[in-house]
Amino acid sequence: MKLFFLIRSYFKFLFYSGNEHSIHSPFVFDVYTRAIRSRQNFYAYTGIEAMRTKMLRCTDTITVTDFGTGTQKNASRTINEIAAKSLKNPRLGQLLFRLVHYFQPLQIIDLGTSLGITTMYLASAKTTAKVTSFEGCAHISSYAQANFKKKGLKNIELVVGNIDSTLKPTLNNISQVDFVFFDANHTYDATLMYFQLCLQKATTESVFVFDDIHWSPAMEAAWQAIKAHEQVTLSIDLFHVGIIFLRTNQPKQHFILRI
Repeated sequence: MKLFFLIRSYFKFLFYSGNEHSIHSPFVFDVYTRAIRSRQNFYAYTGIEAMRTKMLRCTDTITVTDFGTGTQKNASRTINEIAAKSLKNPRLGQLLFRLVHYFQPLQIIDLGTSLGITTMYLASAKTTAKVTSFEGCAHISSYAQANFKKKGLKNIELVVGNIDSTLKPTLNNISQVDFVFFDANHTYDATLMYFQLCLQKATTESVFVFDDIHWSPAMEAAWQAIKAHEQVTLSIDLFHVGIIFLRTNQPKQHFILRI
């Protein structure tokens, strides 16, 4: 059922999506051509992907606590099993890197650390930024922390525990958020709750990136609700991820674009 839904959503995306020739916003055109569609091969990519390869070959076993779909589940799993299922592909990690490199945020929120690949892409793109990353499972968090140490990344703070409980108190100690990557509990209610909490600390220059916006009917509904929010003025649907902006003094616009 889920596969059918994804295929249907993808064909709908292909039908409506465009490229730089369909963009009439100078701001979106610049972001699309210089960050989203850029083919620049940054120095950090090779080292992070080497770590991915090692994890895909690692057969060490840890106990996993999973909150990803809204329920707590415990199981013993090998690192390579976790890596194969949960790590985002290089294309997404490198897109996040380019977006951070382009916008130069100072405070980055990463909702869903896992083994740390996307977190490392976020942190490597601007080493003077602070990346606050949230992970529900303590054992996975420890493994990710070891990865950050191997990479020499000192700008990452890990928050361990169910994000439903840890996000609000953590945000209370942050003055503003400049860039947020949402990749945690993939349910409608949780996605909207995380969005609303982060929105309270956002500025008109903040950038929010949502993963898996077409993963399920609930995630598509959450994406539609987020786009319609009164503070959201621009949105970009890239199928696998959606990007929103809170820029003022311009008409509300929605773009569907191919990478």
